[in-house]
Amino acid sequence: MVTPRSIPSPNRASRRSRYLSSPRFRLVTVWSCMVLAMMGLSVRLAVLQLVAGSELKAQAEGQRQNLPQVPRASRRPIIDRQGNVLAVDRVVYTIYAHPMLFNSSREEMAETLAGVLGQSQENLLARFQAQETGIQVAVDVSEELAERMRGMQLDGLELLPSQQRFYPQQALMSQLVGYINLEGEPQAGLEYALQNKLLYELNDAPLPNHALQQLPKRDGIRLQLTVDSRLQRIVQRNLEATVRQHGAKRGALIVMDSRDGAVLSLAVAPTYDPNRYYEADVEQFKNWAVSDLYEPGSTFKPINVAIALEAGAIGPDDYIYDEGNLQYDQWTIQNADYKAVGGRGSITITDILRHSSNVGMVHIMEQLKRSHYYDWLEKLGLGQTTGIELPAESPAQLKSRPQFVNNAVEAATTSFGQGFSLTPMQQVQLHGALANGGKLVPPHVVRGLVDQEDNLIWQPERPPEKTVFSSDNTKAVLRMMEEVVDTGSGKPAQVANYRVAGKTGTAQKANEYGKYGDGRIVSFVGIVPVENPRYVVLAVIDEPLGEDAYGSTVTAPLVKSVIESLVVMAGVPPSPPEN
Repeated sequence: MVTPRSIPSPNRASRRSRYLSSPRFRLVTVWSCMVLAMMGLSVRLAVLQLVAGSELKAQAEGQRQNLPQVPRASRRPIIDRQGNVLAVDRVVYTIYAHPMLFNSSREEMAETLAGVLGQSQENLLARFQAQETGIQVAVDVSEELAERMRGMQLDGLELLPSQQRFYPQQALMSQLVGYINLEGEPQAGLEYALQNKLLYELNDAPLPNHALQQLPKRDGIRLQLTVDSRLQRIVQRNLEATVRQHGAKRGALIVMDSRDGAVLSLAVAPTYDPNRYYEADVEQFKNWAVSDLYEPGSTFKPINVAIALEAGAIGPDDYIYDEGNLQYDQWTIQNADYKAVGGRGSITITDILRHSSNVGMVHIMEQLKRSHYYDWLEKLGLGQTTGIELPAESPAQLKSRPQFVNNAVEAATTSFGQGFSLTPMQQVQLHGALANGGKLVPPHVVRGLVDQEDNLIWQPERPPEKTVFSSDNTKAVLRMMEEVVDTGSGKPAQVANYRVAGKTGTAQKANEYGKYGDGRIVSFVGIVPVENPRYVVLAVIDEPLGEDAYGSTVTAPLVKSVIESLVVMAGVPPSPPEN
């Protein structure tokens, strides 16, 4: 049964229909919708700002960090002895695009930026259409290009400045200088070792958009090295050519002024470009001339002769019997040319160096008590580092005193440069003592911090120098080494019009188990000029290939080429004619 109330009256239906179609109803409806929309937007904004604000901020930062940021800590320049820049800070820019703020179409902006940045227009457009904001479009943009883009007055672009370390000499001194990684952290070389002297300040906060005026102020102070980049370039080129020619594993060459220990050149091959360090082999980052040990072989013989002379065990004009071959318990020691020439009989100390006689050296060092011999090796710093400013320097390795003293074969092998190891840098230091009249001078590559007028305002602390040989004995050894170059195995190191003293070295390489294999390491050390000895040049080539790969054939010619350039650059006058 239907009640009368269930059926609307005609009058009420008519009034309702007129109200729904009236302007007043439409106005109220529209106003209500607008209020609801505004309330919804307000709620959404509140949620974004108060609830999701931190998350969104982190997202935006993440968009800016798709690639690692360049360093933000400002560092002092590094220069060579002539003032040439080796490392310097520069301001570069990272460019972000915000398509939602473009004042032109995305197609037009992609076309404009593609021309300016040298990028693909299609790639830029695809990225602009995929994202509304925070698109990283370029990194490491120079100040000149950034200024040009500012002049174009393009809306929707953000240019963020930051510090970047730049190495204008590229690979020339990478193992010396080191590099700064993309996070601004020093990773090798002097950048790492002298971090506290190179930093202006640390700034962990990102630079603001107007940061050019807020970058740390320069004080004009620079870190100056003793190395000459002109000589370094010649050395590096010749070293790399030698390594390549002989298919060697690696090479190192050091030039040092023996009077004060200043290193004029320290080259290592292979090397790398510190501006693009991420493309290099990790093994190339270390400077193996100071970090790796090798057995010096016959280049250590002049040091042993100096020890024997200083200890009074021999005289410079003595004769030693060389039978060419001798037995030490189960070990056989013989000269490299024994199969060809046999024993030489009674020969002079000079002849022992000239012919690089292992047996002769054994007999010389037999004149010392083994304990006394060991004392001398310790006095020369074996077992210690040289104290050079470069990081990761390794100390030379000697057998323990009991092992050396109680086993005759240890002293025997040490007499001709095997059975112990040192770094190329320490070998240069030892020969420096022969050149400068007997002083063991710490080698160094850093002159110090200098101001804008080149005044020295800081120098590294260095170990004190000490006298280890007499001047008369070092002169006697140098005359013997000169004979090696004039008439012995060092002939390929002869330089026209200059008296050169030198010694070749060809040493077997021991493997990780202490067994000697087929690998060899060849070297040559030269001192010039003999009449006024000053400069020491050492070349070491690791594992050259070929049956004819010796110190005389590989490294002596290399040292010759370096000395020819060195005497010109250093202004060394030709040697006067000998009487």
